[in-house]
Amino acid sequence: MVNRMIWNQTAYFGAGAIKEIPSELRGRRFHKALVVSDQVLLDTGVTARVTGLLDAAGFPYEIYSDVLPNPPIENVQAGVRAFAASGADVLLAIGGGSPQDTCKAIGIITANPEFSDVRSLEGAAATPNPSVPIIAVPTTAGTASETTINYVITDTERQRKFVCVDPHDIPILAVVDPEMMASAPRGLKVATGLDALTHAIEGYTTKGAFELSDMFHLKAIQMIARALPRAADGDPEAANDMAMAQYIAGMGYSNVGLGLVHGMAHPLGAFYSAPHGVANGILLAPLMEFNKDFTGEKYRDIAAAFGAAGAATAPLAQARDAAVAAVAQLTHDLGNPTTLREVGAKEEDLPALAQAAFEDVCTGGNPREATVAEIEALYRSIF
Repeated sequence: MVNRMIWNQTAYFGAGAIKEIPSELRGRRFHKALVVSDQVLLDTGVTARVTGLLDAAGFPYEIYSDVLPNPPIENVQAGVRAFAASGADVLLAIGGGSPQDTCKAIGIITANPEFSDVRSLEGAAATPNPSVPIIAVPTTAGTASETTINYVITDTERQRKFVCVDPHDIPILAVVDPEMMASAPRGLKVATGLDALTHAIEGYTTKGAFELSDMFHLKAIQMIARALPRAADGDPEAANDMAMAQYIAGMGYSNVGLGLVHGMAHPLGAFYSAPHGVANGILLAPLMEFNKDFTGEKYRDIAAAFGAAGAATAPLAQARDAAVAAVAQLTHDLGNPTTLREVGAKEEDLPALAQAAFEDVCTGGNPREATVAEIEALYRSIF
């Protein structure tokens, strides 16, 4: 079997890393940037931490900030028009998953206008040209969009989210600066942290996993288990660890896929605008329970990463139960919702949610096959 790994050309890490951006722009001979961010980040001054550096360096830019959570097709199409009108030759994504994903779609469509309907990018679209160059600056420790070949767009008309997987969309430069994440509210840190944990655990157990991806995912699980509770409460050292851990998880899952947690979370975002990390947090422990007998020894490693006593020597069934219990306890301790009702789900929608989850591109990577009926039963069990 042949395995493939794709990562950024260059990445910077650590407090103050954003200071490298002006010299990178000049060194790569770019002339003008379109900054893709969202209105909240503009209003709170987070975007200005980067644009202020551009101002000081005299580097021209314009801002596109009409990005919504769970970004819809219309956001992408408006962004494509904004890029064309700006005269820019580079995209600068500042934000969490929504600005990052919108930026990727803008860059891909600008370079491949035959995909301007956006829907045709779903799955592994055969785009012939690399994206407009993207420099990605995450403001949350969760999605790892800055180092993945994936992005997710919402089709509001058809009430669904779809995943796009394209090696042409990976940012040429990632700048992972924990100071850009520091002002996020606790709830957002919890949600994005649980998203990162889900990436790491699903990436570790997905069908496509292999030795190199396992190395990344297990390290990310170890770091997140230790750091997330403290990072959520504002500990700077833990926040730095979370910024690194979510990137490490992204290096893995981007190349090997995910599973049914993401497959079931995406419809919750499409139907109810449920925050993606919150949805993953609701689903992760129950889906780990569903999958546990199809994961070999890997839950033993997860249990050990969470510090479960005797994980290395306990009977396998006991180690698996300890891994599920540890994740469930963390979710509870962090205060994340644990039922679908808490994100506005309606019981009458469960059959449609199950069908959408079954068809989601992430579901195929799940270690245990699941029918539509089984997925609906899982939804009902946590309704």
